[in-house]
Amino acid sequence: MKLYGSLTSPYARKVRVVFLEKGVPCEFILEGPSDPAGNVARLNPLGKVPVLLLADGETLFDSPFICDYVDRLDNLPLIPKGEARWKANRWHALSQGVMDAVVARMLEMRRTSERQDPIYIKRQETKVSEALQFADKHYGGNDHLVDDRFTIADIAFGVALSYIDLRYPHDWRQRHARLAHWFSGINSRPSFVQTAWPDF
Repeated sequence: MKLYGSLTSPYARKVRVVFLEKGVPCEFILEGPSDPAGNVARLNPLGKVPVLLLADGETLFDSPFICDYVDRLDNLPLIPKGEARWKANRWHALSQGVMDAVVARMLEMRRTSERQDPIYIKRQETKVSEALQFADKHYGGNDHLVDDRFTIADIAFGVALSYIDLRYPHDWRQRHARLAHWFSGINSRPSFVQTAWPDF
């Protein structure tokens, strides 16, 4: 299998962490979505990363779907069953929304100052703030977010928090000390260290 993505995509990083945690071999190919003649555009009609190319030539895209596929490759699931499944997937959805909001804010901030929409920027920041408040309310204080074991919830939310640090650094740790403590443990896992954001 081959995974196409960029080093700064939170969606690609999440999938890379899943591969590492599962111990499933996969070649990571560094490629962003901007090249109209590149593999990403050829393999994904939406032109987004990550894209997973399977051995039979089939392609998968959309990071939650790829994570679900990879998780089914062995009998040690990161996505739990039963009631824990919807709880883990809710954390995954929350994390996805945080990433989306941070990406949207970043893209708007990259526009020239006279073309930026401060109301739009504030809306994205509010989404992040409210998501963190929701997370704080539903975090039970354990080492892991769901079922007291490492799951896709920990991966997705850990990557989302690290992406906030990369693209929207602010004092979220002071406001959410319990989440900050949880994150320090997750962020030190070998899979997170190996996929850490590049130094600029």
